Amino acid sequence: MMRRGAFETNAVKHLRALAGRLFPERQLVVRTEGRVSYFKISQPVQIVMSGVVAVALSWSTFTSVSFLMHDQVLQAKDDEIAGARLAYRSLLNEVAEYQRKFASITKDLEENHSLMLGLVEKNAALQRNLSSVSRKLEITAAERQQVISARERLKEQLATLENEMTSLSGRNFALKDNLNAVESDLHLIMTERNKAQNDSSRMRNRVEELTSRLKELQETEGEVVQRMNERAGDQIAGLEKVIELTGLEPDRLLGVSEEEKSGVGGPFIPVEPDGLPAGDLKLELANLDRNLNRLESLQESIARVPLAAPLTSYYITSSYGKRKDPMTNRWSAHYGVDLGGPVKSPVFSTAAGKVTYAGWKGRYGRLIEIDHGLGLKTRFAHLSKVLVKVGQEVKFHEKIGLLGSTGRSTGPHLHYEVVFNNKPLNPLKFIRAGKYVFKDK
Repeated sequence: MMRRGAFETNAVKHLRALAGRLFPERQLVVRTEGRVSYFKISQPVQIVMSGVVAVALSWSTFTSVSFLMHDQVLQAKDDEIAGARLAYRSLLNEVAEYQRKFASITKDLEENHSLMLGLVEKNAALQRNLSSVSRKLEITAAERQQVISARERLKEQLATLENEMTSLSGRNFALKDNLNAVESDLHLIMTERNKAQNDSSRMRNRVEELTSRLKELQETEGEVVQRMNERAGDQIAGLEKVIELTGLEPDRLLGVSEEEKSGVGGPFIPVEPDGLPAGDLKLELANLDRNLNRLESLQESIARVPLAAPLTSYYITSSYGKRKDPMTNRWSAHYGVDLGGPVKSPVFSTAAGKVTYAGWKGRYGRLIEIDHGLGLKTRFAHLSKVLVKVGQEVKFHEKIGLLGSTGRSTGPHLHYEVVFNNKPLNPLKFIRAGKYVFKDK
C-alpha cells in the first residue's frame, strides 16, 4: 500500500512537471488605441483551453472523416438494403412457394380427408355388411345343421321305407297267395249276402207286423194312462179342495212360491210328433208322472194337516174370532176354539208331529204344543193332565192328555188352536174339512 501511494505521488509530480514545461504561465498583451492591456493566462486555463481545442479538433476530424465515410456507409447500407430486399424477395418467393406448397398440401389433405371419410363410410358399410354376412352365415350354418339333421332323418326314413318295401314285397307275395282264397271267400260272401237279403225281407215283414202290434198296444196303454191321469187329477182336485176348506192354499202348504208358480217363459215351439214309436204315449206318461208327483206331495202334506177333532165327543163353548171375554165380558180376540166335554176326557193328537211344549204355561194352564211340519202347529190348553214330553214324536190320534180347567178357565173345556207359519187359523174349518177325508174311513 505504501509502494502504491509512493508511485502515485511520483506520477503526479511528473505530470505537474510536464504541465509546467508545456503550459508555463503566459501573458497576453493587447494594445488598443495606445493602451496596452495584459492578460495573464494561468496554467489551468491553458490546460482547459488546450483541452477544448483538442476536443474541437477531434470533433472536426471525426465529422470530416464521417462525412467522407458517409457515402461509403450509405452505399454499404444501400447494399445491405438491396441485399435485404433481395433476400426479402427471395424470402417472399420462398413464402409464396411455401404457400403454394401449403395450398397443395392442404388440397391434398382435403382430398385425403374426403378419401378417409369415404374409406370410413366404406369401412362402416363393410362392417355392417360383415355383420349381416355373419348373421347370414350363422343362419346358413343353422340351416345347414337342420338340413344335415333332416338329411339324417330322411336317411333313416329311407332305410325304414326300404325295410317296409322289403316287407311289403314279402306281403305282396303273401297277398297274391291269399287272393285266390279271398275270391273263393267272396263267392261265399255273395251267397251269404243273398241269403241275408232274403232274411232282411222277412225281417221287414216281421217289423211291420210288430209295428202294427206296437201301435195297438200303444193305443191300449194310452187309454190306460189317460184314465190314470184323470183319476190322479180327480184325487188332486179333491185333496186341494180339502186343503182350501181349511183356509190354506195348496201351493203355499207345499212350499211352492209365487215366483216358482209364475216363473215360466221361453220361445214358443209347437209340439210336433217325433215319428218315433210310442211318442204320444211318452207325453201321456210324462203328464202322468207330474200328476203322480203332485198327488204324492199333497198326500204327504195332508197327512200333516190336523183335520181330526181332538175329542171323541164335544160341544162348542166358544168359537174362533171376536167374542166377549168370559171373565171381563169385554170384546176380545179368541184365536182358537173351546170344546166342552167331561173332565178328564182323553185328548188326541189331530195329526202326527213332534211335541215342542208340554207343561204349565200361564193363562193356558197345562199346555201341549205339537209341531206337524210345513209350518203347522196345534195347541191344547187347560188340560188336567199332560201325557207326553217335549221332543216326543206322536202319531195321528194318539192320546196326549186329559181335558181339564187349568189356567184362565171358567170350567172344564179344551182350548184348541191351529197355527200356520205363526198365524192362527180357525180350527173348526180344519175339523169340518176333515169330515170329507174321514167319512169313508
